[in-house]
Amino acid sequence: MQLDTGAVPFSDNVIPSAARSDFGTPMGSIGPQKSGNLAVIWGKRKPLLETEIKLPVRDRRLVAKQLAQLGFKVIKPRHFESNYLFDFPDLRLSKSRRLLRLRFAAGESLLTFKGPPLRARRYARRREVETRVGNGALLREVLKSLELREVFAYEKFRTVFVAAAQASLHAPPQAAFDETPIGNYLELEGPAKWIDRVASRLGYSPRDYITATYLSLYLQNCRTQGRKPRHMVFKGRKQR
Repeated sequence: MQLDTGAVPFSDNVIPSAARSDFGTPMGSIGPQKSGNLAVIWGKRKPLLETEIKLPVRDRRLVAKQLAQLGFKVIKPRHFESNYLFDFPDLRLSKSRRLLRLRFAAGESLLTFKGPPLRARRYARRREVETRVGNGALLREVLKSLELREVFAYEKFRTVFVAAAQASLHAPPQAAFDETPIGNYLELEGPAKWIDRVASRLGYSPRDYITATYLSLYLQNCRTQGRKPRHMVFKGRKQR
């Protein structure tokens, strides 16, 4: 697989990464939120419009303590993810700032399409359609047979949290702690006001918001380090 570095479909609005480390398991509530436009996908309701940001994490123990104090609980314990971005040979998806991703995580396979970024003052906002796949490895071969190719692979360990008071909602806002080869990040996904409130209580300001994707963050990291871009994977791990 070769990474085409000439077509970067996302913003390079980045903040320097932090060191990787394991994350604790806090428990605990931020007030309930109303869900927005919802689509039923495989029996679950998920917003079609994704709004999210990333925050750089330099002290994972502090963030764990703060999340616990805010009443968050783990709904998906720490697990490994491998992700593959697909595109056509002419890179029409990247050039139009769209994304097709196949993810393997915690025994599940997920296929995700993301539309081009929408205008948003300080958030990453875009249309998202996602569904579980019964056999991800087989779908991977189907995509290749349709002349789609894997243009970028990235790995991370992820722990997913929700506020206890919101856990019963069909599509509760989520906080996800990601350990990646280029640093640690906390991803907040939900309504903009919820994102602002949680980020503020964690000690962040809008100046800290990262709207770039992991592809853009990785390319920025490679430029900073003077390395040739390949794939954002952990050393010593074999790809699927």
